Amino acid sequence: MKSLKALYRIGLGPSSSHTMGPRIAAEAFAASLPVVVAIRVTLYGSLAATGRGHLTDRAVSMPFAPLPVEIVWLPEQRLPYHPNGLRFEALDAAGQVVAERSVYSAGGGALLDEQGRPESWADVYPYAGMNEVLAACEAEGLLIWELVGRHESEAIGPYLQTIWATMQRAIETGLNAEGRLPGSLNVPRKAAAYHVRAQSLAGYFGQTATLFAYALAVSEENAAGGEVVTAPTCGASGVLPAVLLFLQRQSKLSKEKILHALATAGLIGNIVKRNASISGAEVGCQGEVGTACAMAAAAAAQLLGGSVRQIEYAAEMGLEHHLGLTCDPIGGYVQIPCIERNAIAAVRAVDCAAYALLSDGRHIVSFDEVVRTMWETGCDMKAIYRETAAGGLAKAHDLRKGGSRVSHPWVAEHSPDTVPPAPTFMGSAAAASPTWPAPECASRLPASGRGPCQGRS
Repeated sequence: MKSLKALYRIGLGPSSSHTMGPRIAAEAFAASLPVVVAIRVTLYGSLAATGRGHLTDRAVSMPFAPLPVEIVWLPEQRLPYHPNGLRFEALDAAGQVVAERSVYSAGGGALLDEQGRPESWADVYPYAGMNEVLAACEAEGLLIWELVGRHESEAIGPYLQTIWATMQRAIETGLNAEGRLPGSLNVPRKAAAYHVRAQSLAGYFGQTATLFAYALAVSEENAAGGEVVTAPTCGASGVLPAVLLFLQRQSKLSKEKILHALATAGLIGNIVKRNASISGAEVGCQGEVGTACAMAAAAAAQLLGGSVRQIEYAAEMGLEHHLGLTCDPIGGYVQIPCIERNAIAAVRAVDCAAYALLSDGRHIVSFDEVVRTMWETGCDMKAIYRETAAGGLAKAHDLRKGGSRVSHPWVAEHSPDTVPPAPTFMGSAAAASPTWPAPECASRLPASGRGPCQGRS
């Protein structure tokens, strides 16, 4: 597994896969350019389907300023290794392509190259999954955060301090912001109001309201394009910071304990990233908010004095009870249902930790098994539920509004009572029998033990 630096990244929202990753790719392409007069960027699949709401066009254009940038949107087509494909082309004065590059934004700000190979981060952990982590901890009497310290460089301590400072800043900024979020949905910010109301509530309701407010603050900042930490993604960035700050203030915990919890949460996220996916376009929101909940649950269990087995149990429940969660952002914005999901997952994470701490840590289904199940569930999930804004809540909202915005041409051809197959057009929009291909799990199989699966049409 890679360093936690490859998981926790600082950047601007609203999406690590649709904003942060594409901008990083654009900056890299811009740095390598000869003298050119224009840029063409083609967005494929999920990037094109929800890219306008995710500000993908702005993200890939800014690094090339002042050159003109043409954006080509192809939601009905996809490149072979991931739904989030994009191609950069540099044009000379005659309109000829003089340089080009295809990349994939794989979630959490990570990129794959033209052949579907991940960034060249070195492996720092020798473990393939949670079972191996538990075995190493128990063999040497270590806690999970101590295992992280053993394998990371000395720079991980200052790095996690920067990550925690950024998380706290996002909460404070979000708690002091009011008004409405960008975009046509006119979603009002709620964090500030929830935080004020939480002060007048006692006991469980006051604690829950405070936790809600913290998670909403980060998620609303993300939706507004503010600075957040991928934990593991921008779309799920509110869960872990909310739980950490809530427990720190509730139990008067030191910063050192919070940094240890960040390390443990990061290793949980790394396991999911290695053996499944944290990309909503690949496995749905179970891979984003589900993973965030598992990370936060593990951190909470550790902060509350749990053993490594109880920490693993908390993480297992955090992911298990998000299995099957779809990614269906209304209007393509990282707002509805994304923001509320962060708040609910933060409370659920604390509940999972409490549940695990009441046990001795022994249970039937392991974290590794749930990760594998999440991957297979994502492979079985129809593409309309994987960040295309073409199914689920996004489709229901479009239909209620009279079908004013559809993400794919075929949506308008079906009545509200029909649940159609979700097609893509391989090579041509005029293909006679369009069907979604098997998801990338069938074509991109890193050395992680993830097996192939057959996608649903």
